[in-house]
Amino acid sequence: MNMLDKAIGFFSPERALNRAVARQKLQVFNAYSGSGYGQHGASYAKKSLIGWITRGMSADEDIVDNIETLRSRSRDLYMGSPLATGAIKTVRTNVVGSGLALNAQIDADFLGLTEDEARDWEAQVEREWRLWSDSVNCDAERRQNFFQLQSLVLLSALISGDVFVTMPVIKRPGSVYDLRIGLIEADRVCNPQISLPTDVNVLAGIEIGTYGETVAYWIAKHHPNSYKRTTVQIQQEWKRVPAFGAKTGRRNVLHIMCDVERPAQRRGVPMLAPVIESLKQLSRYSEAELMAAVVSGMFTVFIKSNTPQTPLGQMFDPATKVDPDPNAYELGNGAIVGLDDGEEVQIANPGRPNSAFDGFVIAICRQIGAALEIPYELLVKNFTASYSASRASLLEAWKMFRMRREWLVGNFCQPIYEEWLTEAVLKGRVQAPGFFDDPAIRAAWCGADWYGDAQGQLDPLKEANAAKVRVEEGFSTREREAAELTGMKYETVHAVRKREEAMRKEDGLVNDSKPSTDEDLPTVEVGEDPNREGGDL
Repeated sequence: MNMLDKAIGFFSPERALNRAVARQKLQVFNAYSGSGYGQHGASYAKKSLIGWITRGMSADEDIVDNIETLRSRSRDLYMGSPLATGAIKTVRTNVVGSGLALNAQIDADFLGLTEDEARDWEAQVEREWRLWSDSVNCDAERRQNFFQLQSLVLLSALISGDVFVTMPVIKRPGSVYDLRIGLIEADRVCNPQISLPTDVNVLAGIEIGTYGETVAYWIAKHHPNSYKRTTVQIQQEWKRVPAFGAKTGRRNVLHIMCDVERPAQRRGVPMLAPVIESLKQLSRYSEAELMAAVVSGMFTVFIKSNTPQTPLGQMFDPATKVDPDPNAYELGNGAIVGLDDGEEVQIANPGRPNSAFDGFVIAICRQIGAALEIPYELLVKNFTASYSASRASLLEAWKMFRMRREWLVGNFCQPIYEEWLTEAVLKGRVQAPGFFDDPAIRAAWCGADWYGDAQGQLDPLKEANAAKVRVEEGFSTREREAAELTGMKYETVHAVRKREEAMRKEDGLVNDSKPSTDEDLPTVEVGEDPNREGGDL
């Protein structure tokens, strides 16, 4: 404050204060109305941006401080909003479907194996894997097999933001393998209600080290919000589980996060987080329109009479029932209600169904679908556009489905398979020389692909012809095309076709005198369909 301001402040403090405030505003204006983004998106001077106040916070403050609210609202939408339920189940069904199946693919050249030896080893491992994965014994809770657990893991991560997987070793009678899969809901990983050393960095149940790496997880024995636990006074306990084994480096817990948005992010964000408000408001609007339509459909006749005691089929008969709420007004289908003397009824036309309802809902659904990477047609299961438009929507959606499938494989399926294979080698049921001698050799034995349900096809003939061209031109392989078109392994398809052709020859159904060629096959011309937009067919 200069000498002039001090003098003014001595005689008129109010004027001095106004001068100081004006000076501060001028500094802010000069700071935020400069060059570059200060004149555009970062401006605080433009009227359109004056009320837009934001703060740059860390991932912990932006996400962890709000994760409980996001998680509970996401679950509520899944349980009560048809559109939210459909969005999550659409992702689940297309990513997992009937389950991601193992296709062992070892590095035969690096391991010094012939092609036949590699195929035999892979076939044996897949048989052993099915012995474990197809049984509920792979589940620590003994409720679901491995493919059903994939669906549950994905659903939990999408709804809650993340889910935790443990891999305990539990011996059970009749079970060849002892590895089990234990799922821990996101709420149970939380800060313990005990005093911790000041040098321990724990937030939202995740303890991190010097370099930001996860050191341990603090897991509650019971769900922290379970009313049953508080009713019977069960003591809550927390267990500190190291993220990795101290001696072996084995992963003790798999932290499967739905969407990692920022560096140093400790907890996952539910898939519905960006559209929670839109989904809730749309759900309320739909409920209000539904109720208005129901009220409009309940046309009720009110009779004004000087003798209202006359039975006119009132909504409520006091002679037969006890009215739970005598002051309530009720409507009924085709009801006739008598009125007391001096009472009148004003009937207003609700104007339902609302002609603008469908267009408004479609517009909001398009925005929600854009945020969730689910095209509108797939989100609402309404394919009324042309072939090209529908196919473009499916292809765009499958980019997201493939990404999430790879994410599920890398974070859940492959780590579980590697743990199982380790036990199989230790038990001697699978022979893998050098498995424990060199990490590179172990990685070569653990190679695998995971195939799920194939993408839906709008025109199977076009898809098959395109696959044929890709194989003939060397852009793809028969194995990949078989997996994407049918979801089956090419070796299985080839073996079955070989057996079928041999049977046909034995029964005289195939003429061997003239080998069939591509030129002998009838060609199918696909003409333009005038009933579809663009004439793509």
